[in-house]
Amino acid sequence: MSPPATSSSAETNGVLVEVQSQYLEEQSHPGRRHFVFAYTITITNNGREVVQLQTRHWVITDGHGEVQEVKGPGVVGEQPVLSPGESFRYSSGAVLPTERGTMHGTYQMHRADGAQFDAEIAPFLLERPYSLN
Repeated sequence: MSPPATSSSAETNGVLVEVQSQYLEEQSHPGRRHFVFAYTITITNNGREVVQLQTRHWVITDGHGEVQEVKGPGVVGEQPVLSPGESFRYSSGAVLPTERGTMHGTYQMHRADGAQFDAEIAPFLLERPYSLN
């Protein structure tokens, strides 16, 4: 398996989760071990049934191997309902004490028929770009 890139993509039961991350230099303070990253996620329902995102579960690992788990309802205060062919996009962020880390996780999805499943969020990299300055 290759190491994570700053983008990732995974599809589970017709729900496609695509991620793009970036380092926010203007909000980071390397001398204080404060590295800020943003990520944008697009969730697309490629299935045939309506789905709703109920909860999120993130696993965030910093460059020292320290793991933080984040669980909670919805994303950015919403629990989006996606009809077949619809997408939902949002942006959020993470702060690490190291200039490199990874994130991955799942969204618990519910279908109208009561079925539930975890849509995979494939691992992606949070990384400060190398600079010669």
